[in-house]
Amino acid sequence: MSGADLPPKYRTGNVDMTHGGGGRAMAELIEGLFHRHLKNPILDQGHDAAVFDVPPGRLVMSTDAHVISPLFFPGGDIGSLSVHGTLNDIAMAGGRPLSLTAGFILEEGFPLADLERIVISMARAAREAGVPVVSGDTKVVEKGKGDGVFITTAGVGVLPDGVSISPSAARPGQAVLVSGSIGDHGVAILSKRENLEFETEILSDSAALHGLVAEMIAAVPGIAVLRDPTRGGLATALNEIAHASGVGVVLEEDDIPVAPDVDAACELLGLDPLYVANEGKLICICEAADSDLLLKVMRAHPLGARAARIGAVVDDADHMVVMRTGFGGSRVVDWLSGEQLPRIC
Repeated sequence: MSGADLPPKYRTGNVDMTHGGGGRAMAELIEGLFHRHLKNPILDQGHDAAVFDVPPGRLVMSTDAHVISPLFFPGGDIGSLSVHGTLNDIAMAGGRPLSLTAGFILEEGFPLADLERIVISMARAAREAGVPVVSGDTKVVEKGKGDGVFITTAGVGVLPDGVSISPSAARPGQAVLVSGSIGDHGVAILSKRENLEFETEILSDSAALHGLVAEMIAAVPGIAVLRDPTRGGLATALNEIAHASGVGVVLEEDDIPVAPDVDAACELLGLDPLYVANEGKLICICEAADSDLLLKVMRAHPLGARAARIGAVVDDADHMVVMRTGFGGSRVVDWLSGEQLPRIC
């Protein structure tokens, strides 16, 4: 069934309770919208569960729930974000993603045109990443009991033999790298949510990082830690690593890349970019001797063009993250207190 074959109420109307009722309306929605855009040979099998071959290696699996306001933002939307977020969780373990599943919770009254726009974006993101959506589910809740649309994605990947990446593997003397400028995603969301206008439009950095990670691992199989600094930003991710590994981290403020427009927006809004969410950046902790090679590899990839070495792992029984400031002093970069930017991913 093509989009043109759908009755007008399904092309231009809103989600209603019949779309989750298991009858004809639900079948038309799944076939005419979800399957039409996400179509691939595994999804075409028609099972509730996908059947596919798995290459040699250890399996990696992750699941992620995506709630964000607004649903559409500069540089992306909840559809592409739901693909990128789960793929990146697999990549941060060193895995190569193989397939995704997607679960949609739709609120009664949500415009079908917006739903199609989201599904098209999801399909494009999956296609560009080379990872198909092979199974899914749709539920509809009554008006007032949702927030338009929530999406949960799960992913399966394979981890090559010899790769052992863990948040507890950081050791004193290792280097801390970041793949690019921080804070873009959170500021893009906030600018759209609050109708803020800046001199230049700030775009989300939402992207799938597994291609970059594969090239990094090929160059340096002994990478210790990978982490994508999403909610809570760079600061929270580094605190998580420090506590998991039983170490401290010392950052150099002047070496942390922040785009000038993001920095200006954060200053205007009273935000610290260290705590602002990212969706297309990664932290890498590696042996200091490998850092130059890794930076070269990262900077040669479009998603790592602004990669930088921003600090080092140190011996610290208190597991503190400390930043040396541009003024010659230092300050503790503690856990995020409260919620600086709610509903960011």
